[in-house]
Amino acid sequence: MKILNICGARPNFMKIAPLMRAFGAHKNITPLLVHTGQHYDKNMSDLFFKQLRIPEPDINLEVGSASHAVQTAEIMRRFEPIVLEQKPDWVLGVGDVNSTIACALVATKLGVRVAHVEAGLRSFDRGMPEEINRVLTDSISDLLFVTEPSGVENLKREGVDPAKIHFVGNVMIDTLKASRAEAEKSAVLDTLGLKAGRYNVLTLHRPSNVDHPAIFGRILAAIDEIQRDLPVVFPIHPRTLANTKKLGFADKLAGMSGLKIIEPLGYLDFTKLTASAAVVLTDSGGIQEETTILGVWCLTLRENTERPVTISQGTNELVGTDTAAILSAYRKRRASKLSNRPVPDKWDGRAAERIAEILAKT
Repeated sequence: MKILNICGARPNFMKIAPLMRAFGAHKNITPLLVHTGQHYDKNMSDLFFKQLRIPEPDINLEVGSASHAVQTAEIMRRFEPIVLEQKPDWVLGVGDVNSTIACALVATKLGVRVAHVEAGLRSFDRGMPEEINRVLTDSISDLLFVTEPSGVENLKREGVDPAKIHFVGNVMIDTLKASRAEAEKSAVLDTLGLKAGRYNVLTLHRPSNVDHPAIFGRILAAIDEIQRDLPVVFPIHPRTLANTKKLGFADKLAGMSGLKIIEPLGYLDFTKLTASAAVVLTDSGGIQEETTILGVWCLTLRENTERPVTISQGTNELVGTDTAAILSAYRKRRASKLSNRPVPDKWDGRAAERIAEILAKT
């Protein structure tokens, strides 16, 4: 069985790594890795591949950055001849980036079966580009591999044949568990002059937060107060950095003496940084999941989440973007101790193995 495995952006790398290992170890599966090149920072892409022990891509489409429409169209244009040449049994996509929906569209129109890993997640916010990608990819997939119970419920409600749905667990957690020991060796805290439990971490990248001056301003007003309590380490996304200048926030950030703005980190360093933080403030989906396993308070700076199990069973709290609400949640979490949380069902580091077994039987 030949499977074309699609990755293209940084969130994909953590998801594709355990799948390539599980497929490579299976006697009935021949996996080929297709890198669309959607993530255009070559140095960071190479670092993730090395740290996560992902094999060199068999095919690189080298698409690069562009608008959603242009990028999706270009991936489709370059991927179609690959499918025609390779004649795969399956095209497998992970997550909710443009690469996933683009390659799924090409495959299904050519009569090739599509598998979607991390299916069924819903924020119910159609203003998020990722939500559109999720809904569309799920609607044309032949196998849907789900990370949490809400995903199963969402897909059934949308009329998906239950026979296509498989609750397998979370491949992101496969990678986290496999990398914990190595991440613990990271010297990132010493490099940044930090002490475990005596700093916070901030990540921001969603257009809904960083493209709108009023919303971005409210978040930064909260960060200004928080950095007076404990240092805030901010690995800044290129888009966010550009917007701090474009929207006139650069001077405000420069005036925060407790805010440490750094370049994006590799996976191992970021895992160590997150695991040792007092509180993580983020608008990322994956970080909500990782902090659930790491046992670190997570304040999600959004009005919705597609990962509700991180709230019901994890360390995550949905706080929105209001300054007062962020500060209230932060103070509450800083003053409380984390009790042991139950690990979400099947977040045991074996999701990729389950996926390999199911695909091998189809």
